Amino acid sequence: MPVTLPGPGKAIVHLSEYDISNPCTVKLVKTERITPKTEAEVRHLVLELPEGEFDFVEGQSIGVLVPGPHEFGNKYHFRLYSIASSRKGEGGQSNHVSICVRRCFYIDEISGERFPGVASNYLCDAQAGDPIRIAGPYGAHFTIPADPSVNLLMIGTGTGIAPFRAFVRHIYEERGGWEGKVRLFYGARTGMEMLYHNDMNKDLGLYYSEKSFKAFEAVSLRPHVDPEPTLDRLLVEQQFEVWDMIKDDNTYVFIAGLKDAIDKFEKAMSVMAGSKDAWLKRKNELLASGKLSELIY
Repeated sequence: MPVTLPGPGKAIVHLSEYDISNPCTVKLVKTERITPKTEAEVRHLVLELPEGEFDFVEGQSIGVLVPGPHEFGNKYHFRLYSIASSRKGEGGQSNHVSICVRRCFYIDEISGERFPGVASNYLCDAQAGDPIRIAGPYGAHFTIPADPSVNLLMIGTGTGIAPFRAFVRHIYEERGGWEGKVRLFYGARTGMEMLYHNDMNKDLGLYYSEKSFKAFEAVSLRPHVDPEPTLDRLLVEQQFEVWDMIKDDNTYVFIAGLKDAIDKFEKAMSVMAGSKDAWLKRKNELLASGKLSELIY
């Protein structure tokens, strides 16, 4: 079951604890595959919101309510998706919000049978014009600091790139730039799965000329044998810049993706700090000051 960390130093919240008592119906206005057919299917979806009923900022998430009936008599199946557009809306339209969805399948550990992910397949199969029920937004902790002089260290894998697409768009298109360092470390299974920066979609490439922005990418060394990207190796390769930022009290750290991304980040930080205990000490300092935020899917 997907979970998200609500804020620095706080306990993990399960999906069953989210308030979905005030949902709204939106319209799917665009669905676009952003990976080629040879790769896992990932789609960029644009939703049209009811005017004046849904205010959001980059870094937040929306909850999708898949209509049932479902197992155990549940009326809806609830799943969180990070918002991939900035607060001014996808394409500058305030009533348009975008999300990034990977079509998922799961293997039953006992029977070995393959089952489609309920929400991801529902969204990937949806057509333009279809109504979709959503709730939220959630996750006010995973948002950009107001001070443009601070450093931003963003680390993610897979569809964990979505909130960082929104961050970068807001920083450079709507704020007009950023004084502190902005660093993005992103991992994917293959080069074509570099979402928002592959041959199908080049969104992030638009900002590579910005002086304060740098992006570092990692792909799996053996994608057909070991599909997980070597994010920890990439971080260690750039350890002088990464660790300098981690030590700097002017740095905010954001991590998004599957739990594996968090594990790889922790592994790399322990190497840079010289020991697991040394990293844990620095991590607790970041948490105490509200400068480390994690979004786990």
